[in-house]
Amino acid sequence: MANTIIEVENLSKLYKLGTIGTGSLRQDLQRWWNSSVLKKHDPFFDLQDDAPANDRQFLWALRDVNFGVDQGDALGIIGSNGSGKSTLLKIISRIVRPTQGYVRGRGKISSLLEVGTGFHQELTGRENIYISGYILGMSKPEIKSKFDEIVAFSGIEKFIDTPVKRYSSGMYVRLAFAVAAHLEPDILIVDEVLAVGDAEFQKKCLGKMREVSHGHGRTILFVSHSMQAVNNLCNKALWLDKGRLQEIGDVTAVVNKYISKVQKNMLKQEWDTPATAPGNDLIRFSKLELIPHLDHPGAPLDIRTPITVKFQFWNLAEDQELSVGLHLFSYGGECIFDVPSPSIQCQKGLVEGECLIPGNLLNDGSYYISLIIVKDTSLDLFYFEECLSFELEDFRGDIKWFGKWMGSVRPKLPFRIEQTLPELV
Repeated sequence: MANTIIEVENLSKLYKLGTIGTGSLRQDLQRWWNSSVLKKHDPFFDLQDDAPANDRQFLWALRDVNFGVDQGDALGIIGSNGSGKSTLLKIISRIVRPTQGYVRGRGKISSLLEVGTGFHQELTGRENIYISGYILGMSKPEIKSKFDEIVAFSGIEKFIDTPVKRYSSGMYVRLAFAVAAHLEPDILIVDEVLAVGDAEFQKKCLGKMREVSHGHGRTILFVSHSMQAVNNLCNKALWLDKGRLQEIGDVTAVVNKYISKVQKNMLKQEWDTPATAPGNDLIRFSKLELIPHLDHPGAPLDIRTPITVKFQFWNLAEDQELSVGLHLFSYGGECIFDVPSPSIQCQKGLVEGECLIPGNLLNDGSYYISLIIVKDTSLDLFYFEECLSFELEDFRGDIKWFGKWMGSVRPKLPFRIEQTLPELV
């Protein structure tokens, strides 16, 4: 198609572990002559799919990956660690050569694959802005016109004339991203480097990338383990697993499928004695359980299903005023709600409680629960993170629209509609 800006076809990357090259100078020279000069196929990396599973000499980082990216798309690339995300970006950025296949693209590419990409340690931030601009193909007048905007965005005005070797990792990534985003590339490639910055800077970066993509029609390839960031920024997502393309398409659909695969329901946990239970010298959990209220056993949990959260813990100190907070999160990282229990006076012994999450409140998706025990409504005693998890399926009933239902919650609220006037004549 005319608006396709990146085309990836039959892309594969094979690594031979533990060695560089073939181990023979003659073979290395022969490989270079055949592949670089004669442009012949390189047989050194020919492996069959049915190679023995215990052969750990080779690793396919990518295998037969095919997709296209249109101009103006913001493509989120997701997958677990080791799935091939960074290798794919390095090949598209022409840092690494593929073993098989090719990448075709048009336009200027700006890559931010690791903290301080292209920076020289001994030079100042000011000098590195100009060097990065030259590397990206900008002229000196173009860089000058953007210089003040880059520095202001990075927020390190006080240190702009300090050698970057004295920068913290957060300052590095602030300046590196500011340069990459403001030099107007046609394709902006960003790896997980934004995790180094603080929450405020991450929000600013996502806003800038959204502006670049939606406002200026440029293309973004974005790798992140934050599904919330991918959902907020991208309109499409690509899911890699063990080097193979699993799914590409609408961001919400692909992210939900990825989360459903990696998420494991954990409906109950129990410990016999305080010695083996999670907690500390003041608190130890005894039992945690999610009890769905189903019409019949074996029915799926869907958005209509009420769920009771039950918990028990040992209070190991005398005369404590305790309360429990229930935090519900989506697996995209978004906190859905934070509900506190009443505060009660507790002596040594077993304390139990429960909280009902009503049906027709949450949207379909994967969720997890964290519990926090608080003393005197102000002092955190123990936070048990991601202690229970569950997944809710969709239910539409007689609704004939099957697109993704927006929002984290999906409450069933009183809603009235009626005709008040007769038909006009």
